[in-house]
Amino acid sequence: MTEDQNCVYVLRSTIDPNRYYSGLTGDIEKRLATHNSGGSQHTRMLRPWQLVVSMQFSTGASAVAVEKYLKSGSGRAFAKKHFA
Repeated sequence: MTEDQNCVYVLRSTIDPNRYYSGLTGDIEKRLATHNSGGSQHTRMLRPWQLVVSMQFSTGASAVAVEKYLKSGSGRAFAKKHFA
């Protein structure tokens, strides 16, 4: 992780709106373009993706902690409930 990766984002697949993906980046526009161009192995099959929410943190450690939570079972449920 580089120091500028303080943004956590949640994407929703437009072909399967029940599928979400969360990640960490320093440049949300560039990262979304990578996901939608097929440049990410984990999201390639469900593209295109739309940005649901992005959250900026003051430290990379805080961003990593939130991303880790969003990738957990309870975090996925939280995202679906609150970011849908």
